Amino acid sequence: MTFEETYLNDNILDALYDMHFEEMTPIQERCIPEILDGHDVLGVAQTGTGKTAAYLLPILSMLDDGGFPEDAINCIVMSPTRELAQQIDQSMEGFSYYLENVSSIAVYGGNDGSRFDQEIKSLRGGAPVVIATPGRLLSHLKVGNLDLSRTSFFVLDEADRMLDMGFMEDILQINKLLPDTCQKVMFSATMPDKIRELGVSLLKNPVEVKLKVSRPAEKIHQMAYICYEPQKVRIIEDIFKKGDLKRVIIFCGKKEKVKEINRTLQKMKINCAPMHSDLTQQERDDVMYRFKAGQVDVLVATDIVARGIDIDDIGMVINYDVPHDSEDYVHRIGRTARAARDGEAITFVSDADFRFFKPIEHFLQKDIEKLPLPEGLGEGPDYATYKSNKPKKSHGSHKSRKPHRGGHKGHSSGTQFAGKPSNQQKERK
Repeated sequence: MTFEETYLNDNILDALYDMHFEEMTPIQERCIPEILDGHDVLGVAQTGTGKTAAYLLPILSMLDDGGFPEDAINCIVMSPTRELAQQIDQSMEGFSYYLENVSSIAVYGGNDGSRFDQEIKSLRGGAPVVIATPGRLLSHLKVGNLDLSRTSFFVLDEADRMLDMGFMEDILQINKLLPDTCQKVMFSATMPDKIRELGVSLLKNPVEVKLKVSRPAEKIHQMAYICYEPQKVRIIEDIFKKGDLKRVIIFCGKKEKVKEINRTLQKMKINCAPMHSDLTQQERDDVMYRFKAGQVDVLVATDIVARGIDIDDIGMVINYDVPHDSEDYVHRIGRTARAARDGEAITFVSDADFRFFKPIEHFLQKDIEKLPLPEGLGEGPDYATYKSNKPKKSHGSHKSRKPHRGGHKGHSSGTQFAGKPSNQQKERK
């Protein structure tokens, strides 16, 4: 289904044309018409499926068509992290290129006082679209810097990650300030019971759109070491001794583990840097800049990097800890083998992780290659005879709706932002 077949307005279609967006992804095809029709939507789709465009495009189109108060906060987009808020804001810049009266401001913590003052000025003047992290938005609400009583659209992006980070009460507090007429959209990569409960409390008769999680790209060579926890450091040491590895991400389940592993790697003279929630925004930006620029070879990170951060040339992903669900595993290793490149993913599986790793293999419908432990480490735990409870089936996708009235069909590149149109392209219009 193409974007031309929907009733997104011409200004939006012009921007999409310039960015070479023609076919819609499945999540866009099924969400855009519903949002344009005024329905609340609960979408379940993994990162990289084009969900940012799935909610931004119809909302921007409606705002550009008019009928909304010029001095109000017309749309709030909630993001669990500063990095995702910045990425959504960048997508907004491209999609709204031809919209004269629709702009956005990104509101997130970790900034200096001048940034906060700039946010105050924009919020009090009425910003059409505010992209915010929950804590920062609440800080502005508590001191009266913005009024949500006339807000028309409310979007929760990566709702499951927000719950994991402890933002449930913040979200509910913000929701109480919204008018009953506010249209709401909620996206999540997974659908645990808490997400469904949150959807029930926030959304009115929502249309549910569920896409089955894609399996990892075949280009990713997936491997695992079955080991005891104390053996992991020795395995890391052996991996890096075998080659001059660069463009590596090591994922750990907790920030304390990130700090510990980063210190260990530094003692091994490995050029590494940590990425976790204790860093200030400036520190995070600096780490990501140095990693992308090749000034840092190895990034040791929590799942803050697993979603929403686009780095195309990662050669290897190491799961120091096994993710607790299959979808998080897919998100992590999906950082490698991008842009037509090959990649490797290695997971350290301790005996305590068997109950998480078995469902991952079940989801993948294959046994991940098990590597022998480095010489001198002895034996690992016995994984072959471990039996787990039968894992729950993953959610499948609903059947597509019938073609929407005059709507766009299609299937886009899946890229959420391809850069804003050039001046030359704009002049051509």
